Amino acid sequence: MTDKYMQFANSAVGSKLAGLLGLPRPPVLARYQADPQKPLLDGSVVLGSAGGGALLDAVVKVLIGIKAPVLAHGEAPRWVGAANQAGLMTGRFIAPVRGEKKPANGRIKALVFDASAIEESHQLVALYHFFHDTVRSLDRCGRMIVLGRPPENCATPRQATAQRALEGMTRSLGKEIKRGCTAQLVYVATGAEAGIESTLRFLLSPRSAYVSAQVIRIGNQALPVADWLRPLAGQTALVTGVSRGIGASIADALARDGAKVICVDVPQAEAALTEVARKLDGIALALDVTAADAPEKMVAAAQAQGGIDIIVHNAGITRDKTIANMKQAQWDLVIEVNLSAQERINDALLAAGAIKRNGRIVCVSSISGIAGNLGQTNYALSKAGVIGMVHSMSTLPLLRERGITINAVAPGFIETQMTDAIPFVVRTAARLMNSMNQGGQTVDVAETIAWFACPASTGINGNIVRVCGQSLIGA
Repeated sequence: MTDKYMQFANSAVGSKLAGLLGLPRPPVLARYQADPQKPLLDGSVVLGSAGGGALLDAVVKVLIGIKAPVLAHGEAPRWVGAANQAGLMTGRFIAPVRGEKKPANGRIKALVFDASAIEESHQLVALYHFFHDTVRSLDRCGRMIVLGRPPENCATPRQATAQRALEGMTRSLGKEIKRGCTAQLVYVATGAEAGIESTLRFLLSPRSAYVSAQVIRIGNQALPVADWLRPLAGQTALVTGVSRGIGASIADALARDGAKVICVDVPQAEAALTEVARKLDGIALALDVTAADAPEKMVAAAQAQGGIDIIVHNAGITRDKTIANMKQAQWDLVIEVNLSAQERINDALLAAGAIKRNGRIVCVSSISGIAGNLGQTNYALSKAGVIGMVHSMSTLPLLRERGITINAVAPGFIETQMTDAIPFVVRTAARLMNSMNQGGQTVDVAETIAWFACPASTGINGNIVRVCGQSLIGA
């Protein structure tokens, strides 16, 4: 699972050769390490807004919480007043001079723009002024976040048009900036302003290293979090497909954040499953999710812990063939493992009340379910079905009454034992087909799931977030 091209391109000789030949040089991404002494951001945030900036007050609270130094751009007329009222020290961003070796602003790690007050297309020029002035100052592995209002909830067609336009802007920013930087769009519903903290913390931090050009919707208020280093303390999570790869990383991230993890995988992988559970002080449950009694056994395991707070449907398989050459058994097995089993397990857990109030259901889809893939009609269908399940279940009255959310991650090319078996040339090409010019790590998927699982992520429901480094495949 080693990216030899990335190692070569970042070596002394390789970097020179890559520059001469015009080859991509994948950046080394900064990833999260749990350290109470280390700031969430190793640098300053530049904040801008259009008009009144209806989300500024909520943003200020988050920036105070993470102790981020903040600079105000000239397009943020309300910022100084809001900062002074909050007791937050601030300064003015000074646009850099070309060729200047030491920028006056110091290290800039994030650009945050509040576009929530934009109601007409001509007001979108404020985005141009902000990013035109600031983007060259952004440090490597920096973050760009645009905040807006959901177009579907806008009062007028013109406002909806302007807010929808933000999506094209952020996706393009993600492709332009390079150097391991990311760009995101967060739509915040009116009345959900207090629910942005978990999302901003995730998107500003190294946890979101391989997540870029995503559109995230926040629709409700959030629950409080007492300890951001261990937000899942006292909670119980059930994760399927845990014996290796992405599943093992998910279990590790949830345990790190304080959860007791019930680790599930097939009996054939029981030795590896038991070892993962042992390291995390978790519970091993050797079980095939497609077995007729699997839902009943999962309910029993959940109830033995007093119920579960989180279930992560990670178990999945591939049986790749073009449909003309695919046997029905290959088709049936992929659909059973990747989709139908999840439906049955969800139904059983919900019917038994085994998922606690304010619980989390998190599913693992794939970019194949969004864009399709050659030789993967069965796999793409199953993963698109997962997306459909998330969207349809997120509106169920039963889930809303209990405060249970359902979301999904859609990984792109992630470095696992499965992808390591792909031929070298194909594997190298797949790694380079995104804005990061590299494959992701299993921890990148795990960190995104941990964000969904956080109690403060209550407002995030029915979202599909790609963990793909802004793959060039699909939307």
